[in-house]
Amino acid sequence: MKKLSARRRHPLAAVVVLLLALAATGGLYAAFAPASKAQADETAQSLAIDEGKKLYAVGCASCHGSGGQGSSDGPSLVGVGAAAVDFQVGTGRMPAQQPGAQVPKKKVIYSQAEIDQLAAFIASLGAGPTIPTESQVSPEGADIAKGGELFRTNCAQCHNFTGKGGALTHGKFAPSLEGVDPKHIYEAMQTGPQNMPSFPDTTLTEKNKKDIIAYLDAVNSDETVDPGGLSLGGLGPVSEGLFGWVFGLGSLVAVAIWVAARTAKAKKS
Repeated sequence: MKKLSARRRHPLAAVVVLLLALAATGGLYAAFAPASKAQADETAQSLAIDEGKKLYAVGCASCHGSGGQGSSDGPSLVGVGAAAVDFQVGTGRMPAQQPGAQVPKKKVIYSQAEIDQLAAFIASLGAGPTIPTESQVSPEGADIAKGGELFRTNCAQCHNFTGKGGALTHGKFAPSLEGVDPKHIYEAMQTGPQNMPSFPDTTLTEKNKKDIIAYLDAVNSDETVDPGGLSLGGLGPVSEGLFGWVFGLGSLVAVAIWVAARTAKAKKS
């Protein structure tokens, strides 16, 4: 009888076994459960930075330094942000073929995935402007009239009032904005590439930039009706006035000569 009583389980033994089983199950789940979204994003970002660093070492380090510190051939990239990389590389301006007064737009040699990796690496060197989202550059809900006012005040002096571009000093120029990706227009305003001043959110708000993009989309769209007739490429009143002066005045002179010749001929006869 004593042996049987010794083998009898304690009333709380089942509870203890259940708790141990739950603890073991929880430990296994913690060990084998999929990583959280935040952890996955962090891992993906780290991989992007590593791949971007490799691309940078091959295509950028010779001018901008191994750590982005800059050199006599290229400025420092510390703090320029992902937006600057997406603009410069995404428009083909970088890597530059040769030094000059201004690096022109050319064929893009990197894929968008590689551009994103380069941007991730440069962004890791120091905080800077980020790549805008689709909602930030979409013309939906924008004030086109306000955008035109802002563009004429801040941009038309160089880019012309419809964004056709124009010449600057010492071989520099303001490029045409016709057909430019809205994302790149936003990034240019944020970062101020080459000869262009930057317009951070403290100068032009996110809404202001959206309005300007909507204005450029409206004036350069194929569906836009120009009630003024021939616009000579939208180059403005100087070129149109010169056209009127040269050809208009020339036509009047030609008519006057013709009339005088006819009159002289009539008198002789």
